[in-house]
This record gives sequence, C-alpha cells and structure tokens, in this order.
Amino acid sequence: MKIGIIGAGHIGGNLTRRLTALGHEVAVANSRGPETLTALAQETGATPVTVARAAQGAEIVVVTIPFKNVPDLPEGLFDGAAPGFAVIDTGNYYPRERDGRIAGVEDEGLTESRWTERQLGHPVVKAFNGTYAQDILDRHRPAGAADRIALPVAGDDEAAKKAVRDLIDELGFDTVDSGGLDDSWRQQPDTPVYGLREGVEGVTRALAEASPVRPEAFRG
Repeated sequence: MKIGIIGAGHIGGNLTRRLTALGHEVAVANSRGPETLTALAQETGATPVTVARAAQGAEIVVVTIPFKNVPDLPEGLFDGAAPGFAVIDTGNYYPRERDGRIAGVEDEGLTESRWTERQLGHPVVKAFNGTYAQDILDRHRPAGAADRIALPVAGDDEAAKKAVRDLIDELGFDTVDSGGLDDSWRQQPDTPVYGLREGVEGVTRALAEASPVRPEAFRG
C-alpha cells in the first residue's frame, strides 16, 4: 500500500520503520521539512516529503502530531489521496502538559478524535493513541500468538475502520472495535485501556470499565 505519515516523532517514526519493513511505500513528513528526515529515509527507504504532499496517492494517511497543532495543517491536505483513503488519528489531548485549553473538548464535550476530525474535514479512525512507541518495533507477534497485544480502534466509517484494523493485524497486533468516534473516550488518556499491554479479552474488559467523566488531570 501507499501510506502517508504526517509526524515523525516516536509513533510516526516507528510506524515508518515497521511499514517500510513490511514492504509498504511510505511518504513521511514533519513540521520542520523533508531535509530533516534524511536519516530516517536512509534507514527505512521511506520518502521524505512536505506535509502538503504527504497524502498524495495514499490509501492510508497517519496523522500523528501534537493535538494543538492539528488546526495548523495546510488546507487541501488530502487533495490527491487515493479514492476511499482512510485517516488514522493517533493523537491525545494533554491540556496541562502541552496543548493548552481546547474549547471544543472542554466546552462542547467532543471526544478528542471527533475534534480532530472536525479540524481535518475528513473522517478519522482512532488508533495507536495509547500504544507505547517502542512496542511497535518490539512487541509485534504473529496471529494466534498467546502474548499478542490487542489495540482498540474507534471510528464511524466501517470501511476505513476495516482497512486500519487489517493494517494493524499485518503489523502484528490484534484489534478490538471500541465503537464510533463518540465512544472513543473509552481509549483516551487515563482510561483503563490506555497503555494496556493485554490481548483481546483484557482490552475488551478495560474498554467496558472506562468512565465518560474526563479526569481532573486531563482538563484544561
């Protein structure tokens, strides 16, 4: 597949490493420009591009940047993406550590990915937001392995969600459908599933135990 990755931090960088190793054609971008991605490109064979060109021809686009920076992405970001492309949102809202107060989340009660979807103007699938970046490299396992980790995946577009779940399976992880974006609070920071390294049963149980009340530490 052709995959565009916007953001080359821990998650974006390690997804670039794994996806290129699996034979996918990856274009990767960051806010500082393609010339700063030379080392990652040489290591992986990915193509460094500007943010504006990251989605060109892509069947899946991964947006993995700080939450507060999502509105700063260029207009027409997805122009030229492949028909039926899916967008993965890996983001989390950290109002006290990094992002400041976001009114859409705090006042309107939007889930984090619903807010991101509104900024992007395209449906998103929430995945990898509670995954340790190093696990992408170290904890992938073949299907059926007893110690295979499961990741929660939320989204409203069933076709896009299936494409993302299939890709995660290829990366070496099981998935659990955590519902639509309005249910994605179940996998936001400080919920039982956030950072959980368990299989399908444990992830399913953790999602069911989540509370819709945003923890005080994650309020702006």
